[in-house]
Amino acid sequence: MSNVLVIVYSYTGTSRRVAELLCSQQNWPLASITEVQPRAGGLGSLRCVIDSLLRRRPAIRYDGPPPTDFDAVVLVSPIWLLQLASPMRAFVARQRGRLPDVAVLSVMGGQGAPNAAAEIARILDRAPILSSSVTMREVDDGSCAARLQAFGTAVRDAEASHDVVRPVTLSPQSS
Repeated sequence: MSNVLVIVYSYTGTSRRVAELLCSQQNWPLASITEVQPRAGGLGSLRCVIDSLLRRRPAIRYDGPPPTDFDAVVLVSPIWLLQLASPMRAFVARQRGRLPDVAVLSVMGGQGAPNAAAEIARILDRAPILSSSVTMREVDDGSCAARLQAFGTAVRDAEASHDVVRPVTLSPQSS
């Protein structure tokens, strides 16, 4: 059985709900990324836009065990303006040399997940072993649960195989 840590950044709480559901399905531990300067109200939303456009890396805090203690990590993050949320960008850049195999789970309004996985691949100089996404609507109505279960199983299988793993994308439409 593989040893997997889920690491989440959530601005509105939606990504946290996804991460918590995945953790409860797979019995995996959860760690969190928070920002040193929290985003609040209209100015916080404006910072999201500016950070995405400029690809900033804000100051963050990580609350969790060392990623090196795990076989793999699942990064759960929202998509902002078709891009990886800047706090997750900052975390990946800061932890780059300490991250084992990485799987990416994006939470989005409708688009942008491939951009997030590609950006993580550029920062790490290696592709995620698996990437998938859910929409906010699917989280709100609960219809993402089966796909999260399949994603978790795919991460476990990839880690348990010890074979060369090619990056795989699970489509939101393949549930």
